Amino acid sequence: MAGPASAHRLQLAPEELRRLGYRIIDLLVEHERSLPGKAVTRALDPRAARERLRKPFPEQGVAPETALDEIERDVLSTLTHVNHPRFFAFVPGPGNLVSALAEALAAGYNVFAGTWMEGSGPAEVELHTVDWLRQICGLPETAFGLLVSGGSVANLTALAVARRVRLDDRTGPGVVYYSDQTHSAVERALRILGFSKRQLRRLPSDEAFRIRLEELQQAVAADRQAGLVPFCVVANAGTTNTGAVDPLRELVSWCRRQDLWLHVDGAYGAAAALCERGRLLLDGLDGVDSLALDPHKWLFQPFEAGCVLVREGSRLLDTFRIVPPYLEDVYRREGVNFCDYGIQLTRSFRALKLWMSLKVFGVAAFREAIAWGFELAERAESRLRANPVWEIVSPAQMAVLCFRLRPVGAPEDELDAFQQRLADALFCGGFAALTTTVLRGRRVLRMCTINPRTTGEDIDRTIDELERTAAALR
Repeated sequence: MAGPASAHRLQLAPEELRRLGYRIIDLLVEHERSLPGKAVTRALDPRAARERLRKPFPEQGVAPETALDEIERDVLSTLTHVNHPRFFAFVPGPGNLVSALAEALAAGYNVFAGTWMEGSGPAEVELHTVDWLRQICGLPETAFGLLVSGGSVANLTALAVARRVRLDDRTGPGVVYYSDQTHSAVERALRILGFSKRQLRRLPSDEAFRIRLEELQQAVAADRQAGLVPFCVVANAGTTNTGAVDPLRELVSWCRRQDLWLHVDGAYGAAAALCERGRLLLDGLDGVDSLALDPHKWLFQPFEAGCVLVREGSRLLDTFRIVPPYLEDVYRREGVNFCDYGIQLTRSFRALKLWMSLKVFGVAAFREAIAWGFELAERAESRLRANPVWEIVSPAQMAVLCFRLRPVGAPEDELDAFQQRLADALFCGGFAALTTTVLRGRRVLRMCTINPRTTGEDIDRTIDELERTAAALR
């Protein structure tokens, strides 16, 4: 069927658009309803994907229903569902449909959220939303920030400010310090900012996978003695590997005395400050110079949603504001221009989904959902400890648990490969998904339990499936 007569205007007739929209809504609602019964994983190999999806450039359009049928059949059916209640790999993306509908609203209105002139209402919503995040993390009223794509850009933005403030935008002899548990996004950001590997100090973590303050002190003193310029420490508020939190309160005190910028990568864990248990673990978060956090993780937003906060928010403006002639009209009006505070001029309205879901569900629901993630990981640990074939390598903290199967009589030198085979077999089976990582040179299994729609039964059945799969592999 040929496209509609108004296709050259890239526009559907109102009734046709309504039919398409209603069908998409039905698809989303049915997907969420039926998700627990679906396989967690289903992927095409690259050749099959090419054969299924690579078709000639479509000179003429087709009916919207035809295109949607193809999407449903060939694209959405071959996903790993990171919002599945038994997806425990990496960091799950639970999302929620209220936020997804808010995202559709922002996209449908095609909101430009870079300047006040073109989006004053959206800018005001982002101001409120960022301030809510500031309050959750306990930062002072001087703090300011903006929503970005995720932790990678949030870390990059904050570290660019640190370079500006401490080194006047020069890399020169500057040195940055972080632990061996720090996310690779931090090193990538530092490379982008012009720092060489010789300027990065990756320090070994302690037995709890936290940065060692004494070793940090020694490294800084040695670099200063060598004529280098230590300027920044990157701490973790919930590592990806184990959920470990660096000793933030001690780091805040020491970095201030040493005139070092303290940035915290809280992309995973900082949002846990919303609940009492998280707030205790994150003691000291209120004293940092800058912070990255990801609402698309433990605040249950659809991708993409990251946030960067800087203690003295005006420093974002000092780092990024440039006014070319073609934007001078923007600056003849009052209001906040978020393009002045980060990398992007063209920005989507990311704040709407978080704002709307907080409005609809209320902050108490988010607080309880975060606390539930803690409880699920502890349930998994308790269940594993009941069977001596399992070894807990890193206990449940910040909803992350690392463990290892030690079959009776299995040679030690084969255990690493067995953990990988077990994770791969579970993933391919589709019932549940978890991944592996390496801790102290050993391959371990890792679970992250932040989906608020995961049940205790999901945890128990996943461990049952792990044990059945392990028995079949031996």
